[in-house]
Amino acid sequence: MAVLRQEADPGEAGLAPDALERLDRELARRVDDGEMPGFLVSVARAGRVAHLTAYGARDLAAGLPVESDTLWRIYSMTKPVTTVGALMLVEDGLLSLDDEVGRHLPAFAEPRVHVDGSGDQVRTRPAAGPLLVRHLMTHTAGLTFAFYHAHPVDALYRAAGLDSSVAPGTDLAGTTDVYASLPLQFDPGTRWNYSVATNVLGRIIEVVSGRPLDTYLAERVFRPLGMEDAGFEVTDAQAERLAELYGETDDGGIEPIHGLPLRGRPRFLSGSGGMVASAHDMHRFMELLRRHGELDGTRRLLRPETVDLMTRNHLPGGADLRTVGVPPHDDPGNEGIGFGLGVSVVVDPSRTREPSGLGAYGWSGVATTTFWVDPGRDLTVQFYTQVRPRSSHTVYRDLKRLVHEALAD
Repeated sequence: MAVLRQEADPGEAGLAPDALERLDRELARRVDDGEMPGFLVSVARAGRVAHLTAYGARDLAAGLPVESDTLWRIYSMTKPVTTVGALMLVEDGLLSLDDEVGRHLPAFAEPRVHVDGSGDQVRTRPAAGPLLVRHLMTHTAGLTFAFYHAHPVDALYRAAGLDSSVAPGTDLAGTTDVYASLPLQFDPGTRWNYSVATNVLGRIIEVVSGRPLDTYLAERVFRPLGMEDAGFEVTDAQAERLAELYGETDDGGIEPIHGLPLRGRPRFLSGSGGMVASAHDMHRFMELLRRHGELDGTRRLLRPETVDLMTRNHLPGGADLRTVGVPPHDDPGNEGIGFGLGVSVVVDPSRTREPSGLGAYGWSGVATTTFWVDPGRDLTVQFYTQVRPRSSHTVYRDLKRLVHEALAD
């Protein structure tokens, strides 16, 4: 079993020890105040981990501590991993960013766009252009999530039983067919809406590769990178290391969320949010991106130009998420942030809410997990706890601010 370890002295890596101590104190305060059960944070420069802290509990009731080998539900941090898997098929010549989705998934061959009305009174029209693979990767496909309450199509998703993005009783193939039966919110490529698009991309991987998504990613990504614990299920041997999942309570505390087992292979393999991984696993994945597609000097999974394509802004007109996003994304935190292929990308650091480096990229998960790579500073950061907040968690803002303060050079 591979475990993440500190490899470098913070000062030698250009990190201020006193600022890192402030970072740890702030995160520990949140644990001590009952906002989080525990956490793990790591900061690396030039690929070497120069700060690694685990604090608090991975399971409060059992009294089990967070440790370097703790396993985390990374939820939407799965999306960049799925995207890398799809880009490998692009390099294989089996898939193109400009392929029509309907070429691989016929149910999407004739997409329609919402015009007006709701429920049974919805009117639609043919989309102005085809739905492309690149639209799935950039979340400009016109798809949505049921949990938004901002558009009539959101309500159609709820009516179709997609509250958790899974059509009841179906697998990935069946669920994507349900997505295809519903109208798009807008013409593909014209707006940005974070959505179920990466589940559709995961299904395309299955069709093009001829393998289930979990098998494909294990063979092409996890094993070559040495992501030994990453996957879509937890084995008996791994079970004790899995962190308990919590949700916020009305009084600002946390309580366990039950009913989300990960034992046994799931019927629905979610390319959007189904993975479990350790900090070591995700450090290896970040290193693949930081090193432009290769690792350990011998393992090249992607060409440098493919990683460069993945990590640059693809939003219409080079805009940011707030400018081209639909109403749920009209948030000051989205200013100065664009979107690449499966990752957000900083396009204007002068407008971001937290200190950010130009071109920094990454993504987060709903249980308050996040990672980012800052190429200009040769910096990689990851953070884990297991709390599903009622709204946006403020810990990210403090995390980015305090890491920025630690950058001594």
